[in-house]
This record gives sequence, C-alpha cells and structure tokens, in this order.
Amino acid sequence: MTLRRRHLLATGALLPTGALLPCAAHAQPHWPDRPLRIVVPYPPGGSNDILARILAEPLREILGQPVLVENRAGAGGNIGTDAVAKSPPDGHSLLLTAPGPLAINEHLYRGMPFSPEHDLVPVALVASVPIVLMATNALPVRNLAELIALAKREPGRLAFGSSGNASTNHLAGELLKSMAGIEVVHVPYRGAAPAMTDLIAGQVQFMFDNMPGSLPQLREGRVRALALAGASRAAVLPELPTVAESGLPGFEAAAWFGLAAPGGTPPALVARLNAAVLQALASPALRARFAEAGAEPGGLDAAGFAGFVAAEREKWRQVVAASGARAD
Repeated sequence: MTLRRRHLLATGALLPTGALLPCAAHAQPHWPDRPLRIVVPYPPGGSNDILARILAEPLREILGQPVLVENRAGAGGNIGTDAVAKSPPDGHSLLLTAPGPLAINEHLYRGMPFSPEHDLVPVALVASVPIVLMATNALPVRNLAELIALAKREPGRLAFGSSGNASTNHLAGELLKSMAGIEVVHVPYRGAAPAMTDLIAGQVQFMFDNMPGSLPQLREGRVRALALAGASRAAVLPELPTVAESGLPGFEAAAWFGLAAPGGTPPALVARLNAAVLQALASPALRARFAEAGAEPGGLDAAGFAGFVAAEREKWRQVVAASGARAD
C-alpha cells in the first residue's frame, strides 16, 4: 500500500477535483492577479526542485498566471520556508517542500524561526516518492549486506551524505545506523544535488536519496543502487530489493512533497489552491512525467493533508527522540 493510501483513513477522504470547486466561489474573486511564486527550500537539481517545476507548468495553464519556481536553500529548508511563512497570505507565495520544514525540523533544531503549525497552512499533498540507498562506484559493495559488513570491519571510516540535517534521507541513514549496529559518519549538504555530486566523486561512500533526483544517475551508471528504503519495491526499479528484504526487517522510510501557504491564508483561498493542484495532478502529461521520475501523484484535500502532516510530525518526533539526532 502506498504512503498516501496508508493515511487516507486517518487524514480524510481522497476527493475528486470537482468536489472542491464549489468552495472556490467564495475565494477572492480576482485571485490570482499576478504571477505566483513557488519557493523550493533546497538547491536546484534535487527531487523537490524537479517536482516543483513539473507541477508549475499545468498550474500556469489552470490559473492563467505565470508560476515561478524560486530556490532558497539553507538550514535544512528553514530559510526558504521562513520566507514563505512571513509572506502576505494572499495565495501568491507558496512553499513546495519535503517533510523536513513541516514535520521534522522542529524536533531537531533548537531555534526555529517559524512555527510549522501556526505560520503555515497545508494546501495539498503533491507526491510521494521512494527513497533509494546508493553507493559510490568506488566502494566494493554490491548490496546492503556487503555495505553493513564493510562498515562493521572498518567502524567510523565510511561516510554517508544527505540533503541536509533533518531531511528524511538523513534520518533514514540514522535509522540504518541504529538497526544495523554500524558506526558511520553523517555529512550534511545544502541539498541532494551537491550530495550526489560528492557521492559520484567518492567523497562520501553512500547516501539515501529520493527517486526523482537519483534515478538519472542510476540509469547512467554513475552510482550503484543497493536497496529501497520503503515497504515495497518500486515499479521503476522492480529488481531492486527493499532494505527490509535485504536483512533489516521492519526498516521503512519514505518521502513526500507537499504545498503550503502562509498562515492566515483564507480557507476559501486554500480550497481554491487545493482544487488547482488536484486538477494539475490529474493531468495525464503530469502523471506520465511523475511516473518517469519515480514519483506517485498525491491527491488529498486540504483538511486531509493537514491531518497527514500532523501524523507525520508525531511519527518523526518519535524517530528523532529514539535516534538522539540534533541539527545544531
């Protein structure tokens, strides 16, 4: 069962786009009256950036205004997220982010510049994606068992990269350390793309990364896939086993990407934004591009996504507490 489907009963029904359209009649009548800005709180080239740019195209057609993607990286996504949280709540500044800023960072950072619960409004679940464990080609391992064996023979020598402190990919590495009983070094980057660059170069030995950003490198043979972090195999890489299948039963980590608006955005405008996103996600062209990237389109209504985020926040609170990880 997919990440999105597992949460439907807890977070609200999956509604067809048309069910949301009546709410739009009560939104601001002249919205949008200028270009929209989607802030990605990570550098260009990563999964978050890829999905934002795919989504921006159909949204432009639906809303009749340009939809610009702006990368504002730093502090595990907090810098870009804070910029949106402090923007006017008029539906023209939006955040498209991985779980960190909405569900994880508050458990890892001591001084948050915004409250994810009060300064942001969940709008829509955009996509869920598998996380893949990869190794540099220079590392003499072909599967997870060999990676764990090498790490145990040489404790503290291997380093794993991540898209930054508090990212799901960072915590997937922490979970691997804990469950496998290995000692490895975490090297955080300002996004997945620079981490991948160093993985290819052998500056770090392995990393977890989201499928959209890692798939091109895997297809070109620049890095080696070892396992999938999710509960099931991925259609785009059906031969690749999961971490659980590879000797660590119970291991599971998955990533999702969601759209949020500044706190105080009127509910009718949130509903109108949600309707536009759901309409975009129903586009055959977008669905084909998501599938090619290894992503599954989302589809919750705004209330359902808010419940989903609340459940994720509690789940990751427990993971962080158990791992003892800190970002500062």
